[in-house]
Amino acid sequence: MTVSTFRLSVLVTACAAALAACGETAKLPPDAGIGPNPQLPAPVKTLLPTMKVFDAVGWPAGATPVPAPGLKVAAFATGLEHPRWLLPLPNGDVLVAETNSPPKPDDNKGIKAKIQGLVMAKVGAGVKSPNRISLLRDADGDGVAEMKTTFLSGLNSPFGMTLVGDTLYIADTDAILKVPYQTGQTQITATPVKVTDLPAGPRNHHWTKNVIASPDGTRLYATVGSNSNVAENGLAAEEGRAAIWEIDPATGQKRIFATGLRNPNGMGWKDGQLFTVVNERDEIGSDLVPDYLTSVKPGAHYGWPWSYYGQHVDARVKPANPAMVAKAIPPDYALGTHTASLGLTFNTGTGLPGYEGGAFVGQHGSWNRNPPFGYKVLYVPFVGGKPSGMPRDVLTGFLVDGKARGRPVGVAIDTKGALLVADDVGNAVWRVTPAG
Repeated sequence: MTVSTFRLSVLVTACAAALAACGETAKLPPDAGIGPNPQLPAPVKTLLPTMKVFDAVGWPAGATPVPAPGLKVAAFATGLEHPRWLLPLPNGDVLVAETNSPPKPDDNKGIKAKIQGLVMAKVGAGVKSPNRISLLRDADGDGVAEMKTTFLSGLNSPFGMTLVGDTLYIADTDAILKVPYQTGQTQITATPVKVTDLPAGPRNHHWTKNVIASPDGTRLYATVGSNSNVAENGLAAEEGRAAIWEIDPATGQKRIFATGLRNPNGMGWKDGQLFTVVNERDEIGSDLVPDYLTSVKPGAHYGWPWSYYGQHVDARVKPANPAMVAKAIPPDYALGTHTASLGLTFNTGTGLPGYEGGAFVGQHGSWNRNPPFGYKVLYVPFVGGKPSGMPRDVLTGFLVDGKARGRPVGVAIDTKGALLVADDVGNAVWRVTPAG
């Protein structure tokens, strides 16, 4: 450890003590921030932001997450390097993006940014990005991938992936790429071709970009998170961000599909309607603001940065913009405050009885809530094409004795109907099936 790093480590410890002294904790139970009508108390101002982080330790030998009653879990693959996103292929192979943040020099300036960097390292998010997509194959059908091979390397913090016919699309942190794919292929040797650029740059605060195709394959949809918490770096830095883009894969032409989405990640289609999960803003208390799952309407604005959960004004944002606040529509369903809900997949099959038709959500867990929430996979039931009722825990046990054994990110349904979960701290992909 260098002298400068040591001094920053001491500063982090001192800041943590100061934060504890402030005593800001959640006043509402976790369920208050869940469902179609979450409670939204007044914002809480503190001298320093609430911080609750856990050392990332990984899984002891033989240990696994805890499945819900009626389910069982096993490791589909282990020994990965920061796996974050998954794409099951039609032949049963599974692609996994092993990835992390790219260099962001303008996002690392100042003491606050340096402290945040050390905090990210503490929770397992400070590793160098492998910048590759690997292929996992379970040829004998026993639920464990006996083959792991590098499918495509030399990427730039890849995240989302989608397959349309014989073309694989990849969301790098700064562009949508495409490569040809043949069924059963275990390695891509073709050079990726750029479809279109995505907002990035030397700040690139929310670096993860996701991509999915429309049901007919004629359009792509890409998520681009904000470049800050609440536009504190100026609105010019947010050009084209906090949005979902619609892209013509044939020409690369694109347009903004929806705005005001602070950090959208997972996306999925339900009854012809696009849905996404979104990480909301920080630093106004443990009870604000709930992350959410929502349908995404063309041309809609969801509030960020000027308001949250519809037209609840965020007074920190300058200048104010009453016209944009008036346009803001509330999301469909709250997922709890500071859960870092990232993964989203709809269960369209019958491989998990009792979990048909709804959505699985991977909750990575956040630093800005005390006590913590998230760090699990949950199931949101749907009725009439809309999220309805309270969610159910599907996979828990990622936090044990104040340590993070794992942190779930991407979720996907494999070709046999099982649920796959990418765990970027446990460096594993978990597979959830019926207990019987």
